[in-house]
Amino acid sequence: MDSRPGVDRTEALRERMSNSAVAALELYTIYLGVRLGLYRALAEGGPASSSQLADRTGTAERYAREWLEQHAVSGLIDVDEPRADPLVRRYRLPAEHIPVLADPDDVRYEAHVAVDLVRAGRRLPQLVDAFRAGNAPPPLPWEPEGRADPNRSRFINLLGNEWLPAIADVDVRLRAEPPARVADVACGTGWSSIAMARAYPSVHVDGVDLDPDAITAARRNAERSGVADRVTFSVADAANLGNPGGYDLVTIFEALHDMSRPVDALGAARQILAQDGIMLVVDGLVNEEFAAPASLRERTEYGWSVVSCLPGAMADPQTAATGAVMRPSVLRHYALQAGFRDVQTLPIDTDYWRFYRLLP
Repeated sequence: MDSRPGVDRTEALRERMSNSAVAALELYTIYLGVRLGLYRALAEGGPASSSQLADRTGTAERYAREWLEQHAVSGLIDVDEPRADPLVRRYRLPAEHIPVLADPDDVRYEAHVAVDLVRAGRRLPQLVDAFRAGNAPPPLPWEPEGRADPNRSRFINLLGNEWLPAIADVDVRLRAEPPARVADVACGTGWSSIAMARAYPSVHVDGVDLDPDAITAARRNAERSGVADRVTFSVADAANLGNPGGYDLVTIFEALHDMSRPVDALGAARQILAQDGIMLVVDGLVNEEFAAPASLRERTEYGWSVVSCLPGAMADPQTAATGAVMRPSVLRHYALQAGFRDVQTLPIDTDYWRFYRLLP
């Protein structure tokens, strides 16, 4: 909040909330564009009137028209002749907006945020009760939209092409013979596992996740990506991965902060490492220490922590209750408790994640 001398803080807050309401409504309409395939239809089929878009997407013309007009006045799409009759106007998705709204394989894709927010909003009434009781709201059902894949494009474009090659000994081992074995813990819908298998044609990846629906989706994604012969997925608790497995690389991508028992998860990961195996943890790029006010990045992490990440870990009476804002000192504390002797921050530069190497 602006606290500069001479600034009316009441009016500034009122304006901020008004702007936030507009942004929230805009994201709801983006959610509709994703779920109904409206962006894809405009990107692939070109400019369209409301009737044409409705025909392409199997939607009602009146709804399609209102959506198009809202998107046009918001600057999300272009309209050829604003003064033309409403049924004659033709709308187009600008080429510059396609990577952000219509191409989930592009690293600039952001429309998934709308899906994430709508999904999180489904259980806000239950979260009110959880705040009072100190427990967790009911898990979100997989339907109607499943879980969004916010990191999909990052994994398929960057993980095996930039990030892992930047860690020299990891890159060497993943290219060497005999084929390396990789355990991808809390793999979600599998895109990190798939990306590693694509980039390193001889490795074998075992992805595990606690969510059976995510594992079902991961198996389907691996089949479609042509790597199911080298990537397997199974339902498992990260805190109980079974007997030592001799893995050359164990990874946890943006998931440790979500776990109710992160120390147990790290301990289980250490147990399945080969003698010279490598442990990588990737998590949010948050500040070293708490500060207020903070950056947009920090505000984003805290927002997701309040409505999603922390509630997801609160069902366990012995939860660590980490939340999304897992600072490096907290991760180090967890790693040492789990039996690792040190934690290194790797020099991999992103705007959203920090890469850690845990030394057994």
